[in-house]
Amino acid sequence: MPNYRGACHCGAVTFSLVSDITELTTCDCSLCRQKNALMTKVHESALTVLSGEELLSVYEWNTHRAKHFFCSRCGIYTFHRKRAAPDHFGVNVFCLEDFDPASVPVRPTEGIGMSVVDANARAQWPGPREVG
Repeated sequence: MPNYRGACHCGAVTFSLVSDITELTTCDCSLCRQKNALMTKVHESALTVLSGEELLSVYEWNTHRAKHFFCSRCGIYTFHRKRAAPDHFGVNVFCLEDFDPASVPVRPTEGIGMSVVDANARAQWPGPREVG
């Protein structure tokens, strides 16, 4: 199984990823669109933070089920715990060393239609409203 090393821009956060990467995804939710994410989905057992875990900032919104991790120094999105599959991570493949994103097919995923459950949801969160 391939072993990739990943890092944020400043190198403070490093991680390893032991996984075959057979598909990349984009997402059209408001957050992924703005961060221009290109991700691979891996089981949580495939990802290990090697250094800088204490420097990771977590961004949660809407249901607070997904957890988006960013380096608190350089601001780079490294990976996130997935909302629809909480035992998996979406990993920013642009953080991986010696990985060519053009070598793997990209599948668009729909995040924009995922429900927004916050009664005070911002207009920028355009999913269906399920308040209650």
